Amino acid sequence: MSVLDFSDLKGTGQIIKYNGEPYQIIWSNFMRTAQRKPVIQAKLRNLITGKVMEYSFKYGEKIEGADVNRTKAQFLYNDDEGSHFMNPETFEPMVLPKALVEDQMGFLKEGSDSLVILFEEKPIGLDLPVKIELKVTETSPGIKGDTATGGTKPATLETGHVVNVPLFIKEGDVIRIDTRSGSYVERASQ
Repeated sequence: MSVLDFSDLKGTGQIIKYNGEPYQIIWSNFMRTAQRKPVIQAKLRNLITGKVMEYSFKYGEKIEGADVNRTKAQFLYNDDEGSHFMNPETFEPMVLPKALVEDQMGFLKEGSDSLVILFEEKPIGLDLPVKIELKVTETSPGIKGDTATGGTKPATLETGHVVNVPLFIKEGDVIRIDTRSGSYVERASQ
């Protein structure tokens, strides 16, 4: 367990322990007013429940650092329980509960490598790359004359995730998806 000082807070992305649970700083603002001690206003996301809260760190306050690690894992499958992974070195299975990874399940392709976030050796989330490539398995056919700025249509990807794509995208195309927003970025070169 590491104890952080007010000056050790780096801001967005940093993970701390608050009330015994891991929180990630998703927004912060350093404030210093005349004749007052500095304050860091922050929005924190609980990495176990996903709830967001606001907190103001005061100068001199001690903050507990979270014992968070990332480990490589191979995605196996999704079911009602959650997402199932395997550690490629120890072959030990890991299950991330559905509530923790529900918004990321559509980006997991069988056999793909991911980073699982562990808090005190217990899996609590996924650290996916910002952009991933997935194949379009179903979409309405394009029409001659469709352009990149001519609108969008829904497309089903190989993971079952549905995303809006430009009209020129067709079945079999590989596209890049932003895992933060779940939206289409571009067609991948083939």
